[in-house]
Amino acid sequence: MTTSKPAIWFPAIRTHTGTDVFTERLVEGLNKQGIKAEITWLPLRAEYLPWTVPIPSPPKWATIVHVNTWLHTRFLPKQLPVIATLHHAIHDPELHPRKGMLRAAYHRYWIAPNERRVMQLANHVTAVSQFVAKMAQQTLCNVPIQVIYNSIDTDKYKPSHYHKKSNEQFQLLYVGAWRNLKGVDLLFPIISKLGDNFKLQYTGGEAAKKDSIYMPPNTHDLGKLTHEQVIKAMQNADALLFPSRSEGFGLVVIEAMACGLPVVITNGSALTELINHGVTGLLCEKDNIQDFVETIQYLKRNPKKCIEIGKMAREMAIQRFNTDNMLKEYINIYNLIVRT
Repeated sequence: MTTSKPAIWFPAIRTHTGTDVFTERLVEGLNKQGIKAEITWLPLRAEYLPWTVPIPSPPKWATIVHVNTWLHTRFLPKQLPVIATLHHAIHDPELHPRKGMLRAAYHRYWIAPNERRVMQLANHVTAVSQFVAKMAQQTLCNVPIQVIYNSIDTDKYKPSHYHKKSNEQFQLLYVGAWRNLKGVDLLFPIISKLGDNFKLQYTGGEAAKKDSIYMPPNTHDLGKLTHEQVIKAMQNADALLFPSRSEGFGLVVIEAMACGLPVVITNGSALTELINHGVTGLLCEKDNIQDFVETIQYLKRNPKKCIEIGKMAREMAIQRFNTDNMLKEYINIYNLIVRT
């Protein structure tokens, strides 16, 4: 038995997605708890051309390496115990028709075999949702997986007010990548059917330019936002509209909940694990534009219910998705590993 103190090294590929946010928040939290943790960022090509990227040496102080299962096994140090975290459920058979031939082949013949190897080599495997864990065991390999939900700083993500004047436009917000997998193609018909009493702000930027000509006048592209700007946008909105077809977790949903927003989201994937329907958010049938329209109209007609759901969402975010919960579970794993 060893008595080493946990000190965690995170070799990670910079992807500019929620996985980066997860790693940054975990490392920040660990350091605040007095546990040394550090990220070594690798370029994006390390994912698909790993042999073109030099293998970084782990810091001498590190006692554990923590990786995303997409990280190529080339970058796993042989002398350190490994924790591997599953962030996605991209091998879900329901997603295949939407991927396109090249992306589907990339996931099947490159990503999936690597994830299997990482999961089998790891001393401990975690997943960010029950949905991700179940899909991995069905499509990759059936190893034990511990579910640890992602977290947010609920002191930063918080509401500015809960008041809404009924005669104002109902302000909807979409935050996320501009991809059809996220349901962005549903935003146009939803806001068009809702009409002028509703407004939609969305994070589109360069990726959305080709689609902007189809957007009705009661929409506004916010472009790419910083974390602080996202919080401000959420504090000024009346509801989050997030019709994503598949999420491994749904970080933006709990961010909005913490800001006191009712969330209108798809009934499917990991999103169903984040709310209690009708209490802390509202679920709509996947791809059902009319269902989303009627749900949003219900919120506008019932401002008191809208505020009530937002308050309950905030409470749920504090109880289930605060940073302390996530840190406690990972620290328990780290302590267990270094004592083994």
